Amino acid sequence: MKKDKLHIHWYPGHIAKAEKKLKEQLSLVDAVIEVIDARLPLSSSYDNITGLLGDKPRLLLLNKADLVNTQELNTFVKLLEEKSGFPVLKSDAKNSKDLNLIVKKAVELSEPRIQALMKKGLLRRPARVMVVGMPNVGKSSIINKLTKSSKTKIGAKAGVTRQQQWVRINPQLDLLDTPGIIPMKQEDQARAKKLAFVNAVSENAYSNEIVAKELLGLLNEKYPQILKDFYKVENLSLDDIAKSRNWIVSGGNPDIERTAVYVLRDFREGKIGKFILDEI
Repeated sequence: MKKDKLHIHWYPGHIAKAEKKLKEQLSLVDAVIEVIDARLPLSSSYDNITGLLGDKPRLLLLNKADLVNTQELNTFVKLLEEKSGFPVLKSDAKNSKDLNLIVKKAVELSEPRIQALMKKGLLRRPARVMVVGMPNVGKSSIINKLTKSSKTKIGAKAGVTRQQQWVRINPQLDLLDTPGIIPMKQEDQARAKKLAFVNAVSENAYSNEIVAKELLGLLNEKYPQILKDFYKVENLSLDDIAKSRNWIVSGGNPDIERTAVYVLRDFREGKIGKFILDEI
């Protein structure tokens, strides 16, 4: 029987494995770049991030900023700066205008640890940084963006690991070329639902139909006119959207699965509008 209520399942074994790997990676770096989905500036950031990352300084990067309202996002930038005590930047993978600023901030955040090492008699070295974040917030895109102009692989670091690979971004910064996955360890189903909306949860954990229905409900609550203008239907249901597109399966029934996939894709690609789903 198909469930008509959304419930996202977490897998403790996967979480433990991800946490162990992340902690191994963290031991190699001076600072981290935490990537957050700008559509979910609160829900796609880990609650106990300090407990997970320890005393590592971090740069918060609100990725996919091109998919949201800039003025609304600026409010969250201020909130996150106050809450975390660290710098927050807006970014998207489509342009590199902010590249120098990201690199500059990452180097600045790494400097205290480098100074501490130099006081112990070690020579100055480039800052070592890694990109972390929840699944599908755009970590790999940010790594690709940072390494686009610097493809120089400098191999494993002596004395630390033989497996981790590094890329020299410039003489001041080395980047770990694999992203650190922050596992989603929470029982908050309201947050899990939002993460499913932006595809930050494995599709194996939910039904497209149920998630699309929930998304339409939320958008209809917050942005009813925008939604109606986009789909050109009075009643915002998967049935009516399917019928308006003439997506019909055998027996004359609306093709709900196809419609659900398209609704989710429309939202995720920013076609319906530029929305932030979290509230302050």
